[in-house]
Amino acid sequence: MGLPELARRWMHALTSTAYIPLSRAEIEQALLESLAELPESPESVANRLVSLHATGPESLSATIEVLSPTFELPLLSRLSSAYAQAMRMDAFDQQEQIKVAIVRAKQRVERTLKVSQARFAEVFASSALGIAITDLTGKCVEANDTLAEIIGVQPSEGTSLHGRLMIDFFHPEDRASLSASYRKVREGAVDRFRDQRKLIREDGEPVWVHLAVSLLRDADGEPTHHVTMVEDISELHLLQRSLDHQLLHDSLTGLSNRQHFMTQVERRLASDPITLYHLGLDAFSVVNNGLGHETGDKLLRIVAARLSKLAGEKTAVLARIGGDEFALMTVSDNVTATVEEIQEVLAEPTFVDDHGIALSVSIGVVDRPPSFATAAELMRCANAALRQAKARGKRQWALHDPHDDARRRGKYALAASMPGAWEHGEIEIVYAPVHDLESSEVLGAVARLHWDDLSHNDTMALADSTGLSLPIGRWLLREACAQAAAWVAEFGDKAPTLHLALGALQSRDEDLVADVKRALDETGLPPERLRIALDISSVLAGDDNAVVLHDSGIVTALDGFRGGHDELAVLTEVQVRAVITRAPAPSPDSPLRQAMRDLIATVHSLGVRFGVDEVHTFEDADHWRAAGADGVIGLLPALTAAEVTELLVRAASSPPAAS
Repeated sequence: MGLPELARRWMHALTSTAYIPLSRAEIEQALLESLAELPESPESVANRLVSLHATGPESLSATIEVLSPTFELPLLSRLSSAYAQAMRMDAFDQQEQIKVAIVRAKQRVERTLKVSQARFAEVFASSALGIAITDLTGKCVEANDTLAEIIGVQPSEGTSLHGRLMIDFFHPEDRASLSASYRKVREGAVDRFRDQRKLIREDGEPVWVHLAVSLLRDADGEPTHHVTMVEDISELHLLQRSLDHQLLHDSLTGLSNRQHFMTQVERRLASDPITLYHLGLDAFSVVNNGLGHETGDKLLRIVAARLSKLAGEKTAVLARIGGDEFALMTVSDNVTATVEEIQEVLAEPTFVDDHGIALSVSIGVVDRPPSFATAAELMRCANAALRQAKARGKRQWALHDPHDDARRRGKYALAASMPGAWEHGEIEIVYAPVHDLESSEVLGAVARLHWDDLSHNDTMALADSTGLSLPIGRWLLREACAQAAAWVAEFGDKAPTLHLALGALQSRDEDLVADVKRALDETGLPPERLRIALDISSVLAGDDNAVVLHDSGIVTALDGFRGGHDELAVLTEVQVRAVITRAPAPSPDSPLRQAMRDLIATVHSLGVRFGVDEVHTFEDADHWRAAGADGVIGLLPALTAAEVTELLVRAASSPPAAS
């Protein structure tokens, strides 16, 4: 048998006894070379077999079986002996490699442990936090210098902490709860805990610290020590207390602020019958504007000091809740007596920067509210009562009236919802006829706002309270002029003349003349088809809108006429077509009938017509006709633009009356 065939058979035999990490061709080539070397050096062949990893339990016997027909027994014996020796040497080499690997691994672990211990020691020694390692009984095993400094022990004496109970360094009131927390960590109920506590230094001074406590375990997972991290937060705690004080107190006077006061009201309200006083200094703006804000601040401090003294005598709670507003809460109080005491305390002249200043306050009072009321609601009620007191004048006080308050709240709620109602088209423009009392003819139509069940004047009053009167007034002017222009275009001279009664704010608006001209230009309404009634208060205040509008060719009137001397004097200075009043109709048996007739005659003598608004009955119209009035508004219901258009169409299509 040739050597290649023998090598192939040998390869098949060996690969069935051991895994050789070579391809079949590579194994066959190696064995072919070994067959060539075998007669001369069976030891080399044995070493090659071991190096090929032909080291299975049956590898040698398979080799002998394949080679025995070709090679003599002594040669195969030498091969077997050399194979056994090579196997022993290979085992020794592997053991040596494992030994070296183990030694190197041990050295790496020792180096890592040494580095880790060095790092821990460095962190432990240089940490800005105090660190204490205690056994499970709480005795200190090791502590760093930072903890010694926090406790007030010289760092060089840090070893004196060894053996001392960690819990003994904390405030007596905290020791029980802290012991329970340490026990929970030790028992595994929690992994760690964090807390803020008060530590007692060696000199007896308290130090606020932040604690973080966790557990150390041994290799078997059994707890061995506690690690306590201690951070000195004394400065932070003081800063926090300062911030808390600032959040709850007024920086100028040192009194409680609104937030703190409301908290105290809530606390007291549930248990005691309280009385709440809302104080507003009268004319404080005069002091600020006349003597300066610095003087005003000094005065506020003096007021706060005087009220604080009174509050102390009454065991009351005092707060500054606004720029010039204070609040006082008493228990089971005599309201009248307390109001007098407050006024007396502040009435004594106060000398500030050589200025003798006497003060008074307006006061809103909520007395013994129900316990279910909230502090916020009580403050709102007291503020509402204060507004009522201020409306009566200086040095007044008012007791909160729930029924009146409910009515006012409804009004305010309606005013607050007005912008949304306007945006959603809920506010409409209607047109009220203007009747001539002499001929009973309709002289024109007054454009008015209509919202829900509110009249034009009520709607404008709400708009004034929310600052909406100017934009809604401009909208009314623009839309009404556009509608009037459409009527003129469709019906010509039979179209009604447009009348507009402006509110006080719009009458004084510096842009009024420009708004009127813009509305006329954009809509194409002729100026002679427009009548504008300005609030007479604007003219009395010296506003010249009435004069400029008249000079622009627009007929003007004065609304809100009451017949006073100043108003009559205005009629001699400003050219207007008419005045409009809202006085009740003078009945024939009224002593005022002649006075009204004389007033109307005086107005007529100045070349001015006299009109009356809000006349809703024909009887009242007859009374005004008898008194000499020229026209009335409101005799018939106001109509929408579509309804007015329908009437004009019917009037235009009606056949002329037979002569």
